[in-house]
Amino acid sequence: MNLPVAANSSGSTRVDRVVLRLDRSAWTVRAVVKQGAPGGGAPVLTQDTGDTGVYEVPVANVSLVSGANSVTVARNELYVGVRIRPCTSSTRNPNPAPGEMCFETNTGRIRVWTGDSWVGLFDDSGVIGVNSPLSAWKINTESVLQKRNGNVHLRLGSFERAAGTLAGGDESRLPVLIPAAYRHPNRDQYAICYTTGIEVSRLTIFSANSDRPGQVWLTQHPTIAKGEWVLPGSGVSWVVD
Repeated sequence: MNLPVAANSSGSTRVDRVVLRLDRSAWTVRAVVKQGAPGGGAPVLTQDTGDTGVYEVPVANVSLVSGANSVTVARNELYVGVRIRPCTSSTRNPNPAPGEMCFETNTGRIRVWTGDSWVGLFDDSGVIGVNSPLSAWKINTESVLQKRNGNVHLRLGSFERAAGTLAGGDESRLPVLIPAAYRHPNRDQYAICYTTGIEVSRLTIFSANSDRPGQVWLTQHPTIAKGEWVLPGSGVSWVVD
């Protein structure tokens, strides 16, 4: 298909657009050249929404030097692609195309189909408290987590020994429990903490498929007497989506 381009004798280069134009007065879609102003760049697209007016999408830019008898064309088309489809976590499209995205109205998550699986692009759980009181430990600072874009970020609180002396060779469960939706499926996580006397200790955050799912245990530590403290580091993160 050949489209006519008006001559340019203005003294400045002119950039026109080739567009597909929907004209709602006749409900036609045609390829047309939309003329720009010399020296002014490509003309602005008209994109009227609603039931009347004109709607244009770009196809190419046409540059015409003043006095020239030929033009330079640069492709500028847009692809239709796929839209973000509202659904729930149990009603996603059963036959998605690669690149298709969905918004789960019941979870607030945006996901994309890779061709093999649905992968999370956006989600935000907000701040979730994960305290799980135990008689052996007093909670002095709340433990919280937040899941965002498939990653869980855990900030452990501070704990004071409330039971008798904990021997250095004994493990002890701390008053924290990670909810099922936020546990790593198969890998335990580890964190450094400090105990009274500036002693370094180690915590284990157990994965979903362990025999202690979601529990947090003090697994390597010095002897800790009643009234002494466990102070975890600033935070631990892991991927769940």
